Amino acid sequence: MDNETRFLTLPDRRLAYQQRRFGAGSAGSFAAGALFLGGFASDMTGTKATFLAGRCAAANRDFLRFDYRGHGQSSGRFEDGTIGGWFDDALKVLDNLTEGPQLLVGSSMGGWIALLLARARPERVAGFVGVAAAPDFTEEIIVPALTPAQRERLEREGAIYDEDAPPDRRVPMTKKLIDEARGRLVLTAPLALGGPVHLLQGMDDRDVPWRHALRLAERLTAPSVRITLVKDGDHSLSREQDLALLWRVIEGFF
Repeated sequence: MDNETRFLTLPDRRLAYQQRRFGAGSAGSFAAGALFLGGFASDMTGTKATFLAGRCAAANRDFLRFDYRGHGQSSGRFEDGTIGGWFDDALKVLDNLTEGPQLLVGSSMGGWIALLLARARPERVAGFVGVAAAPDFTEEIIVPALTPAQRERLEREGAIYDEDAPPDRRVPMTKKLIDEARGRLVLTAPLALGGPVHLLQGMDDRDVPWRHALRLAERLTAPSVRITLVKDGDHSLSREQDLALLWRVIEGFF
């Protein structure tokens, strides 16, 4: 299958995805393929997803990227989204569109979704690469930083916006999202993964503090847990050198 956008049609939604299959997983491989899980308000056309699609294709490795509901070309409204809903999207994609153990590559919020997948389908997860992984970001990062005025507006209007973001990139942080996410937290107990883990984290990340990666590593129980800190790296880790580092890490799982 080429990189044409296709749709996984479910009773209540349509999920856009792009997939290349080569069936190249060998007996010595950790993973049969890689599944990319994007971040909050990101879609499958982002820099990292597009870069990995190209590199996996050149290496004859299966790769799948998709849009959560309310993102990109998938159906639904972003403001109706929840961690549980986006996790279910990822679960349906994993179950219906992939075969064999997958390397989960989770960017920002996608790291949270990946860990929920690993908990739900441990036998399908060969390993996890987190890129500025942000599990529990609503409770650990967003809520503690709210001002009294933002808390009041969240209660009154049901959503707040990042006023520092460009007008065309302002997306709602809803009360529904925050409340629902409290039932999806993963850092409240040890996290067991059957495959290796590598976390990439920028130390100049203004969205996810680099110590969040250390907290995640402390919670993880896995055959191998590594952290690579990029001192001048920002949240996106999308510079040429960051992408090259990401690919070197991923190659180790194939």
